[in-house]
Amino acid sequence: MPKMLSTTQALRYNRHIVLPQVDLDGQEKLVNAHIVIIGLGGLGNAAASSLCASGVGKLTLLDFDDIEHHNLPRQTLFNDKDVGKPKVLAAKDKLAQMNSDCQIMTVDAPISEQHLDLIKHADVVLDCTDNSDARKLINKLCYTAHTPLISGAAIRFEGQLFVALPGTSCCYNCFQRLFSSPQLSCVEAGIFSPVVNIIGTYQSLYAMQVIMGVGDLPLNTLMTFDGLSHEWQKWALPEGTHCHLCK
Repeated sequence: MPKMLSTTQALRYNRHIVLPQVDLDGQEKLVNAHIVIIGLGGLGNAAASSLCASGVGKLTLLDFDDIEHHNLPRQTLFNDKDVGKPKVLAAKDKLAQMNSDCQIMTVDAPISEQHLDLIKHADVVLDCTDNSDARKLINKLCYTAHTPLISGAAIRFEGQLFVALPGTSCCYNCFQRLFSSPQLSCVEAGIFSPVVNIIGTYQSLYAMQVIMGVGDLPLNTLMTFDGLSHEWQKWALPEGTHCHLCK
């Protein structure tokens, strides 16, 4: 049975509710939504914070890393006292303090085929990982489960976003076949903290739009952001790009 907004929640989310595109109906969709966030680095921190504060009812956090000192400039849920702790557990503690109405589930493990059932029961999946193999697997699982996928990436001063709706749009695999992925990781190339937070927050915006069914989503399009020139660009995938996975 879908949850109705309580009076306290209606007051809390009033600034959302007064938006005609959201209204009570849209906020109730958020309260009843389940979003899976894979990767609790800079992207995942920013996305989880925004989604939790905005009233999403259930978040599942999946990551296998522990917090290190070099994570702290961009992974804003964590502080010095969290170093050495599993990211998913530290993030759960911080998010619970942010919004006690949000149910936080954790999976302290790498993404694998075994997580297909979890993805099947999600309304949206956010790929906040930082390696190509994980991205390919997440894309495959989302299309197998018919679950919308919001993919984000950031390196140096650059970010990218890709939205995939199984049955409606091309998938991440289609894009990856046409655009070469950077060979360097953030370890070698670096990452500017505000950029990763911008991209992660954008992932949360897209996820909420998918859940509420509002606005225009950039389907079949790679969105790129340049943090030095402050320019967004759109790269439309050609017609007929669909691969064996999403055809």
